[in-house]
Amino acid sequence: MAEETMSTNFIHSIIEEELEPGGRCAGKQVHTRFPPEPNGYLHIGHCKALTIDFGTAEKYHGICNLRMDDTNPAKEDTEYVDAIQEDIHWLGFDWGDRFYYGSDYFEQTYELAEDLIQRGLAYVCELTPEQFRAYRGDTTTPAQSPWRDRPVEESLELFRRMKAGEFPEGKYTLRAKIDLASGNFNMRDPVLYRIRYIEHHRQGTKWCIFPMYDFAHPIQDALEGITHSLCSLEYENHRPLYDWVVEHCDLPSKPRQIEFARLGINYTVMSKRKLRALVEEGRVSGWDDPRMPTLCGLRRRGYTPRSIRNFCERIGVSKVDSTVDWAFLESCLREDLNETAQRVMAVLRPVKLTITNYPEGQRETVTVENNPVDPEAGVREVPFSRTLYIEADDFLEEPIPKYKRLTPGGQECRLKGAYLIRCTGCMKNAAGEVIEVLCEYDPASKGGNPADGRKVKGATIHWVEAETAADAEVRLYDALFTDPAPDGPEKNFLDFLNPESLQILTHCKVEQGLAQAPMPEAGKTAKAYQFMRQGYFCLDSQDASPTHLVFNRSVSLKDSFKKK
Repeated sequence: MAEETMSTNFIHSIIEEELEPGGRCAGKQVHTRFPPEPNGYLHIGHCKALTIDFGTAEKYHGICNLRMDDTNPAKEDTEYVDAIQEDIHWLGFDWGDRFYYGSDYFEQTYELAEDLIQRGLAYVCELTPEQFRAYRGDTTTPAQSPWRDRPVEESLELFRRMKAGEFPEGKYTLRAKIDLASGNFNMRDPVLYRIRYIEHHRQGTKWCIFPMYDFAHPIQDALEGITHSLCSLEYENHRPLYDWVVEHCDLPSKPRQIEFARLGINYTVMSKRKLRALVEEGRVSGWDDPRMPTLCGLRRRGYTPRSIRNFCERIGVSKVDSTVDWAFLESCLREDLNETAQRVMAVLRPVKLTITNYPEGQRETVTVENNPVDPEAGVREVPFSRTLYIEADDFLEEPIPKYKRLTPGGQECRLKGAYLIRCTGCMKNAAGEVIEVLCEYDPASKGGNPADGRKVKGATIHWVEAETAADAEVRLYDALFTDPAPDGPEKNFLDFLNPESLQILTHCKVEQGLAQAPMPEAGKTAKAYQFMRQGYFCLDSQDASPTHLVFNRSVSLKDSFKKK
């Protein structure tokens, strides 16, 4: 699929030039990698990098590794490792047998660090981060370090003692000896190793020194034979350091780093730290809450892999950061589900409708199409009788201008697939609330077409037959935040949580066939349904059961993010 749909972008132009005879990669297989840190669940922002890494490999008949960047064990966990793999497979990508951990290379990385020390290219420094900032200089003043000229033998001994656990955290770091006057501050003797006494999810307590990402990542890429290390634009200023590590370490290959703009979407946050805060503070039900931008949350809400991959393809790849409207992601889902979702009738806020001139005790079936845009989806029969449920807002006792639905003495309306009806009145409870709408039908209008050909000005109304209707709970979702940029400068994103982001309707009625709907499978998108006139829905993968139907609205029929 990716090979057919993936358009050319500036990354592909670079790769194609390098694959030409005489190019850097002439005769080589394109080899990329996706290196997530297992400290949280993948979200829609990761999808851009994920589809670029795996999609580029697919486009050029290459391969893509999956590597867990677990060099910072503070918040890493096997729970996230498993979830990341499940999400990538759900999107339709696969890494074959090329699954690695950054920690797989701890020994080799340490040996390469010792080699840099022995060649005078790294030294053990005693400056704390705060002290080094004071020595770092500015754009016109070079940095300084009183430990830069520490003898090689002394640095090597201290580094080995750091590894042996003889010093407290923060006492020493290993720094690269590069250029204290560089205009790029990442090159002013950056830290390569730091001391951390923390248990690693795979290595346990074997290591108490850990390599920095800027040192470990290029080494890992080179050891795996990566040809193109594709990463987000935030690493552009780190590329000279990436190249320095590749050039000065004894490595089997020379990967090239290429940066692209990150994906920004309004009305959400995509910082793992902030998403974790939402979960840990109970603002959402979990990482898979359908309001979350996580892939497991989107999957639970009913998003499809194809809609997300189409979204990532259509927003393109550029070198300039931009923010995409969440409504565009919704549009991609709506377009996909319009082709595939079965149409069904569901009444979310039911009120009883009685056809007073329909024979008591009579029952019949009417024919409705399963999907009007897919003739091969066929039709089905649904039961019809004297008593139905309709939406409460399909009746108004005192109509407003241009109201086209049921009102006493008003225009005729169509019952979807059934008959023409005209409202004759209503019944109310002691509180004055409408509890029953009364109508009469035209027996000669089955299918919704009057025998005399008269024009019907009223709307077509969906319904469910009262006796056979199944009970259901329906959850309607809106944006999690009220501000399009909730994590903007000088903002506390928690101040903009939308109190109306979830609305739960507990007395809904759905047509009887949904009582036999297949329950969602773990790691897969649940079957999609279009509730006529309401939107696209799916069964909730956590809370739904055959005896308790719970539907999530995946997306409305119209853009729900239009300005109020």
